[in-house]
Amino acid sequence: MDSAYLFGISSQRNAWLTARQSVVAENVANADTPDYKTKDIAPFEDVLNQVGMKMAADNDAHISMGDGSSEGVARTGYQDWVVTAGDKDVAIEQEMLKAGEVSRAYSLNTSIVKAFHRMLLNTVKG
Repeated sequence: MDSAYLFGISSQRNAWLTARQSVVAENVANADTPDYKTKDIAPFEDVLNQVGMKMAADNDAHISMGDGSSEGVARTGYQDWVVTAGDKDVAIEQEMLKAGEVSRAYSLNTSIVKAFHRMLLNTVKG
């Protein structure tokens, strides 16, 4: 199942959501700290646009795609998530909204992977 690109993307998205939840939790924990400014993480879509994708043959019998490498199909490189400091004070309401967004995104991500997994199992079972 590792060669299915959807599973790789969902894994990276879950890692990003975990990092974002950590940043939100840090903001909430330091809300009363003097001179503490909010932090946030770059949107996942921006990270994917920067990383880029390349197609590669995963079997020597496949048609070469330029350089002839066979690393796998449609892989993206893992990248550390960049946390940026803002210039605003922490607003608990905003941080709770962000935490809700993370929770909803994680649930959606999990539901999509579960549906895709069921589809693959039904295909294999016939």
